[in-house]
Amino acid sequence: MTTLPKTPIHDIPAGKQVATFGAGCFWCIEAVYQNIRGVEEIMPGYAGGFVQGPTYKEVSTGTTGHAEVIHFFYDPHIISFQDLLEVFWATHDPTTLNQQGADIGPQYRSAIFYHTEEQRNTAAEFKTLIEKAEVYESPIVTEITAFTNFYPAENYHVNYYENHPNQPYCQLMIKPKLEKLKKVFGQHTKLI
Repeated sequence: MTTLPKTPIHDIPAGKQVATFGAGCFWCIEAVYQNIRGVEEIMPGYAGGFVQGPTYKEVSTGTTGHAEVIHFFYDPHIISFQDLLEVFWATHDPTTLNQQGADIGPQYRSAIFYHTEEQRNTAAEFKTLIEKAEVYESPIVTEITAFTNFYPAENYHVNYYENHPNQPYCQLMIKPKLEKLKKVFGQHTKLI
């Protein structure tokens, strides 16, 4: 297993693995994965761009090359990378290029930033399987690319849904994702 660059935040804890996913607004995907058993230390932020240390305002212009992502550790004895991908594919629309709902721009692209060749292969195989099964009417546009960088988002983005559950965006966009998560992936969730 070839390991790609480590997170600039800190080393991966013993017995854990790292994943980085983009699925539109990081508030949504953070709330989803905070409710998955075996997922730890989720950090929303920016990955895949060419500007060092970007701010939310800069990334929002769509000109830095970054995607809004979550970067997290997980315990592979509790949840597999394939199970994490299953949640990923099911909780956003991987067929809309640079868009999730009303969020439009390359920063909202569907993306898997793989950390190992094993993750790359698993993601590519899973994508091919979904395409062959014609799960979606339109082609999947999810980017599967090597992890190269990650910059944490500003503090006010961290635990956004947890801190603002009654905010209209959270009610309209995030709450339905969590309801679907509970219904479809109950065995993997912390939701009651």
